[in-house]
Amino acid sequence: MWNPAALCCRTAASARSPLLPRSHTLNRVFGREYDALCQQPAQGVQGEGLGRTPGVLPCRSVSSKAKYRQYAQTYPVLDGRILSVYRHVFEENLRNSEAVVKRYSELLEMVRKGGGDKAIWRHTQRNKKMFVRERLKLLLDHESFLELSPLAGLNMPYGDVPAAGCLTGIGRICGVWCVFMANDATVKGGTIYPIGVKKQLRAQEIAMQNRLVAVYLVDSGGAFLPLQAELFPDKSHGGRVFYNEAIMSAMRIPQVAVVCGSCVAGGAYVPTMAEETVIIDKIGTLFLAGPPLVKAATGEYVSPEDLGGARLHSHVSGCSDHFASSEKEAYECIRNVISTLNYDPLPEEAVEHDSPLYSPDELLGLAPRDYRCTLPVKLILSRLLDGSRFQEFKANYGMTLVTGFGHVEGHLVGIVANNGELSHDASLKGSHFVQLCSQRSIPILFFQNTAPQTAEPTSTSQCGRSFSPNFLFLWPNARVALVDSRHLSTVPQAGDSDHGGEEAELKELKEKLEEESSAFYSSARLWDDGIILPQNTRKVIADCLKITEQQKYQVVSPCQHPVMRM
Repeated sequence: MWNPAALCCRTAASARSPLLPRSHTLNRVFGREYDALCQQPAQGVQGEGLGRTPGVLPCRSVSSKAKYRQYAQTYPVLDGRILSVYRHVFEENLRNSEAVVKRYSELLEMVRKGGGDKAIWRHTQRNKKMFVRERLKLLLDHESFLELSPLAGLNMPYGDVPAAGCLTGIGRICGVWCVFMANDATVKGGTIYPIGVKKQLRAQEIAMQNRLVAVYLVDSGGAFLPLQAELFPDKSHGGRVFYNEAIMSAMRIPQVAVVCGSCVAGGAYVPTMAEETVIIDKIGTLFLAGPPLVKAATGEYVSPEDLGGARLHSHVSGCSDHFASSEKEAYECIRNVISTLNYDPLPEEAVEHDSPLYSPDELLGLAPRDYRCTLPVKLILSRLLDGSRFQEFKANYGMTLVTGFGHVEGHLVGIVANNGELSHDASLKGSHFVQLCSQRSIPILFFQNTAPQTAEPTSTSQCGRSFSPNFLFLWPNARVALVDSRHLSTVPQAGDSDHGGEEAELKELKEKLEEESSAFYSSARLWDDGIILPQNTRKVIADCLKITEQQKYQVVSPCQHPVMRM
């Protein structure tokens, strides 16, 4: 279904829609749950002696933005009215959206608890460490952040691994957009599972593609040994994390790390390959093998602190560059390190833009329950674009694909949106338009809804993972599959005698395809970067555009070699 290339983020409440009397209570309930997941409250650091100067992120020149605002006012206005002939479809879609959003909020609530209440108590009270989400409150600026793939790792063949055992996302530190990768030691004792490796690799890929600073909060027990064959030896397994660190250093993308727990085996390589590393006294340790292995190999007992503690690596080995007596001191140190990056300190311009003429809450009724409930895509665009204005390209040709230009919170974007089956003419039109955007350096926003009407294999990979988009996310109603399982033939072929066996096999296949095509199945396996709510899409897209633009303001050093630790 509709898969906007955007990222999950909290957004402000939108105008009430007369078409959605039931959705507002649901939105408020979900808003409270999601705030707990993503909100960064200011009170989290008040009174801690960690005063901060709010950072700012550079923007385009005022004249350029003013030019866009001036010309955007002349774009035609989309008619976003939902006609009475569509009302029954709208209501059916709305009921389905309520169900999938409820399921989504339940899964987010479960993920927010990490390894569970007992594991969190043991982590915070016995081990005297901060929960990973509390660490992010001290690290990031006082605003919401964009969490990547929060549902990754659920219902895997080897069991549930909430959030894949690590939090990844994009937030601002001293006004600079950064990718963070933070181990959650309450999940499976901090061991790394195959899905956790995949999640970290995707975060590094986003950092490289958008030239974002990478911050690692390392608290890892190393690989989960029973699954070593699935996470250690191959090209895209654990060793690729270290390879990516070296490549990012050669690309002059800054990387910093905090050792905020045990870092054993492969976990020890991550901070030592970063450009600057902070280690925390009493809780941070670095070694290839811990005291039990030393005892088994040599018969000698050595404490974790003597073997690889903060003082050893700060005073003797030199593996750590900064010694922190507490976690709060460590994250403030990292913020200071980020403030030394050479970014052009232009003030962020408050870009004026028009809101859509139609309520974004109505997108819940436009998110199709299935292919039969798909409404014209321009109804969706009219609830996302500034002023509901859209400069369409080839409006009367290849009409099953809608292309054109619009603005999202002042950012000019090219739109490619499915409006039915992808025909030959529509493909030519899309190819032409994508080349225009490439020539003009305009970011493209794809809205995918390729709707096969038969069981024949149909390509649904437009701007999918294979094409390496900057971001790829789903609405919770989305389905990802080569075929619609409901259209598989149930008529036995002539000459077949075992009709009962075939019907049983077909039923089993349908059930399998139905399960594997859901948005939750996709997001659990990192086929995308997460699920976003339809009504949050506009704000999320705008944040993604800001993130991708940051690299324009980096001052790249003329040095052609990476940072090498001696």
